[in-house]
Amino acid sequence: MNSNQDTLLFRFASKSLKYFLLVLVGIAIAYVLSSGLGFLQIIPILLYFLQQFLLPLGIILLCLITTAVIIESLR
Repeated sequence: MNSNQDTLLFRFASKSLKYFLLVLVGIAIAYVLSSGLGFLQIIPILLYFLQQFLLPLGIILLCLITTAVIIESLR
């Protein structure tokens, strides 16, 4: 299948997943560096950000990917 044949929803879901995972990698790096360097004040901020923003965004992204896969399989 040519990438031009992908639906707009599938392309949006894949790009969203890419940037979501990049944000998670960045938070993981910040967490490891802050705990390794002894800057422990940022860890509760990172955990709050994960719980309040990224968890609901991850659930929405999972539903979006599931919808895109179902629509692509029906085509």
